Amino acid sequence: MNARVLAATGRSRARRAANGSAAEGAARAGLTARGVIYLLVGILALRIAFGTGNRQADRGGALAELSDKPFGAVLLWALGAGLVGMALWRLSEALFGVTGKDGHTLRKRLPAAARCVFYAFVAYSVLAFAAGAGGSGSSDRQSRDVTARVMEIPAGRWLVGVAGVAIVVAGAVIGVQAVRRSYHKKLKLGALSPRVRRLVDVTGVGGGVARGLVFAGAGAFAVRAAVDYQPDRVKGLDDTLRSFADTPLGPWLLALVAAGLVLFGVFSFTLARWRRV
Repeated sequence: MNARVLAATGRSRARRAANGSAAEGAARAGLTARGVIYLLVGILALRIAFGTGNRQADRGGALAELSDKPFGAVLLWALGAGLVGMALWRLSEALFGVTGKDGHTLRKRLPAAARCVFYAFVAYSVLAFAAGAGGSGSSDRQSRDVTARVMEIPAGRWLVGVAGVAIVVAGAVIGVQAVRRSYHKKLKLGALSPRVRRLVDVTGVGGGVARGLVFAGAGAFAVRAAVDYQPDRVKGLDDTLRSFADTPLGPWLLALVAAGLVLFGVFSFTLARWRRV
């Protein structure tokens, strides 16, 4: 009897270890894929800021840029697979809990479920693009089309406004958490040398603040569209980034935000290496 119990316990531990290894591999692949997209979007936005870019600074532009590289098709499929890994990792967090304090609470698992849905959609669009189905179109057109459809339903205008406010708040939270270096709680800090830790902080703070600004800007445009009842006022990632060049700081603000997105791409690579999963 004891032997059977011990054997069952051993199998259970082995199964948990295997699941943990699979989740860790999926997480690191997903964070790497996210880093590639942000890096490319940031580079495209930098080109726009300096007047040398003719592609949209969004996911579609990043995929088109990647497809032009040697072995572009292989890279696209690898990117899509990485994002599938990201979605599966978030799904495992939603089902079994998040790493860290209170990880099994509903408050931590619900955001993981939302991230799972988001990355599943992103992975689908990337894989559709890789398969030649044109699955990742202009983020600006997609945003306007979705907003127009939502505004057609009862209380749709309010839904768009609430969503816009939520995105603005999310952007502010992202920026504040970056400045406070909240990501330290998710890192294996003991494994970082002082030089690597400085790299992580520069990319984490700069990248997080830039990402938060982009979120807040996109949310503000959604709120304005709801107030004016004009779906065309909604802006996707590309138009939101270009709007920074229309401020008094001109293209220099766009360049700073674009550089921040490049930093966030590098930060994602550091998370892929040193994040606790």
